[in-house]
Amino acid sequence: MEPAGMSEFSRLTGVFFEPGKAFKDISERPRWLVPLLLIMAASMIYMLVFTQHVGWEQTVRHQIEHSSRAGTMSREQIDQGVATGAKIAAVMAFVGPLIGTPVVYLIEAAVLLGIVAGIMSAPVKFKQVFAVICYAGLPMVVFTGLAIAVMFLKSPDQFNLQNPLVFNAGAFMDQDSSPKFLYSLASSLDLFAIWVVLLIAKGFQCAAGKKLSYGGALAAVAIPWAILVLGKASLAGLFG
Repeated sequence: MEPAGMSEFSRLTGVFFEPGKAFKDISERPRWLVPLLLIMAASMIYMLVFTQHVGWEQTVRHQIEHSSRAGTMSREQIDQGVATGAKIAAVMAFVGPLIGTPVVYLIEAAVLLGIVAGIMSAPVKFKQVFAVICYAGLPMVVFTGLAIAVMFLKSPDQFNLQNPLVFNAGAFMDQDSSPKFLYSLASSLDLFAIWVVLLIAKGFQCAAGKKLSYGGALAAVAIPWAILVLGKASLAGLFG
């Protein structure tokens, strides 16, 4: 008879305190629904609190007024763009966590499976990879809780939705005067993002057993993440 394994609570806490033990159990019994629901719920609560406490008009206005096309727009056009953008943002704020999160995780799992199993020939399955990604995303629940706390500690006009915490170099830069490429790059190199990358690598190592070292697993995760970060920064530099 197969042993029952860790309880769900032990898995959730183990990701933070005993990642090796937790991810070994996750790779053997790749369930993913609970961590995915927790991440989605935390994101939706964050968006709800932001909508009520700060609001979208200020955020959208700041984005439009500091965009490259602001100089070609009249005040009436800016106001109209803010009104329309705020309505769209209020809807997408909830569509994103509800639909975007699982879709992004599925795409991420497919890409990383191709690297780990296809290129590196590690014996991992899609369900294992997806479960690892869902559990490795749990630090973002902590991030969300801290961001909500900061939201209430600051005045609404000082809260930066895109970079609410001081866990990256971008938080110490002026978003408006700094080069867009550099600001995006500095903001992306975030403690929580790096934490997630390290956890995913640990999960892949546990899933592959002796077929994949931690260094190899880390390279498989960190290289595409670095490419994504550079691509995002490049787009910010070109169109920001």
